[in-house]
Amino acid sequence: MSDIHHNYTNGRAFAIGITLNLAFVVVEVFYGLVANSSALLADAGHNASDVLGLFFAWLAFRLANLKPKGKYTYGWQRSTILSSIINAILLFIAVYFIAKDAIFKLQHPSPVGGTSVMLVATIGIVINTITALMFLKDQKHDLNIKGAFLHMIADAAVSLGVVIAGLLITLTGYQWIDPAVSFVIIAVVLWGTWRLFIDSLNLALDAVPKNINVQEVREALQSFPGVEDTHDLHVWALSTNQTALSVHLVVPGEGGDTFLADVQKMLKKDFNISHTTIQIEKNINNSIECSHS
Repeated sequence: MSDIHHNYTNGRAFAIGITLNLAFVVVEVFYGLVANSSALLADAGHNASDVLGLFFAWLAFRLANLKPKGKYTYGWQRSTILSSIINAILLFIAVYFIAKDAIFKLQHPSPVGGTSVMLVATIGIVINTITALMFLKDQKHDLNIKGAFLHMIADAAVSLGVVIAGLLITLTGYQWIDPAVSFVIIAVVLWGTWRLFIDSLNLALDAVPKNINVQEVREALQSFPGVEDTHDLHVWALSTNQTALSVHLVVPGEGGDTFLADVQKMLKKDFNISHTTIQIEKNINNSIECSHS
């Protein structure tokens, strides 16, 4: 029941977030052109990439919940990792166009409607904050949802910067402030996007997830009652919120009836590793016999 509620809540959050941000992009583009604001158009480009990012994240979220069948024996869970990579690439593309427009505005300054900029950007703060709050709870457990959360928080911060830019333009009349704020937006976007890209790429390459210390896992297994030695330990991500492990454990004699279940419970409780493949090697009179579990 909790999984159904979890899926419904996140699905609704994605739907609301996509709808609100898509509508806001249209508003920003319109008023960005009317007010001749590079900052508003830059923010619109950033938000447009986030709408696509939210869509891909939502699609991956839906695919990850499909049951395994046919040749996809793991299901579609790794689509969440691919979604994170696509999300990062879209943001890099958006940064390019934002920078291109800002450079042009610096070289060819023109009047900017500061009041319109402030009003539209204020709406952006409200929309992005609402969307981010919908992902607040689950972003700690899923890199894909964390990416959506970070984008919305960054968007809210960027919109605040645009409001400040509009205010300064209105007070001082300095038109260069508008494209200058675009470069601040670029710095914010690149900082968050680069981290998301590296984390996603590491997961795609089956690196150990950031939240797991593989040495601690090894030590926990080696110190587990009944385990004499461990080798061939591998830890990787099945998706942005599920971790898998495979390992060979050397145990004396036959071991207890609940040994395997106890090891799995420990891995789930201490490291949140839910998908385990364990090979038991029985040490009988210094002779190793293998059995798979």
